Amino acid sequence: MTRDSLDHLDSLARYTAASERAADQIIRAYSTSFGVATRLLGHRHRSHVRNIYALARVADELVDGVSELPGETLTQQHEALDQLETETESALRHGYSSNPIVHAFAHTARASGIDTSLTRPFFASMRTDLTDSQAHHPQVFDEQEHADYVYGSAEVIGLMCLRVFVRDEPHDEATSRELERGARSLGAAFQNVNFLRDLADDSDRLGRSYLSDQGRLSADDQARWIATIREQLGTARGTLALLPRDARLSVACALRLFARLTDRLERVPAAQLYSRRVRVPGPEKAWLIMRESIAVRRGSAAVRGSMFRKGRIA
Repeated sequence: MTRDSLDHLDSLARYTAASERAADQIIRAYSTSFGVATRLLGHRHRSHVRNIYALARVADELVDGVSELPGETLTQQHEALDQLETETESALRHGYSSNPIVHAFAHTARASGIDTSLTRPFFASMRTDLTDSQAHHPQVFDEQEHADYVYGSAEVIGLMCLRVFVRDEPHDEATSRELERGARSLGAAFQNVNFLRDLADDSDRLGRSYLSDQGRLSADDQARWIATIREQLGTARGTLALLPRDARLSVACALRLFARLTDRLERVPAAQLYSRRVRVPGPEKAWLIMRESIAVRRGSAAVRGSMFRKGRIA
């Protein structure tokens, strides 16, 4: 949207458009892959999904990035996160915030039925990360703590995006439950993949062990998480055909990229994951997206067991 195209808008609509531009800039600054994925969404979804992820990124940076500022205390971080949550809930009620990122999120939330049943678990997980990163022992997560954290930090983001996708698509109760199961599985898979590839930063800089309550990932732990991620990706892919057509391609491409990243993570010994961050090279990403795009457009992007032959993408 150009400057000229904003001139005809009323004050609130103009501020909302400007806030969505700000959200887009936040996303562009942190993730090229996410930018590609949102461009594959139908036009009616793009800004809404960016608005969701921009707020999530601001909260995440408040928890993880601000901790590096000299003199910044845990108390100050808690206060800032509490303030961000308070601003978000106020904007959900009133439809306005002086914080452009919060305002953009509230615009999306009010249009899509996103409420505090999803935002509160998110902020609760962010609050879990506010511990002393300089402690001599890592913050470890047992099985239940891991599940709770992943629900709040990732599964609810999947549910928020789902509400965007289906906001104009009525479904029966059974279909809605299945879609929610897929959205939660997708969010969990993405988070667990990120935990695996960010082991070095999480362990060394932030003092966290999300994947092992022993504080260090073993080969058996790695194998178990790889199997879990593949199961979660498979569940999400099984619900892909239920999504609106203008959301399906983006989600399908994300699934394919994370499946390939999982394959790469499996091939790196657990000990080496603490010293390197595994990536899918740009040219390979482009090839995978092209391949998935062709498959979706041919109408063959529903459940395809062959794509996960022996747990690997075909």
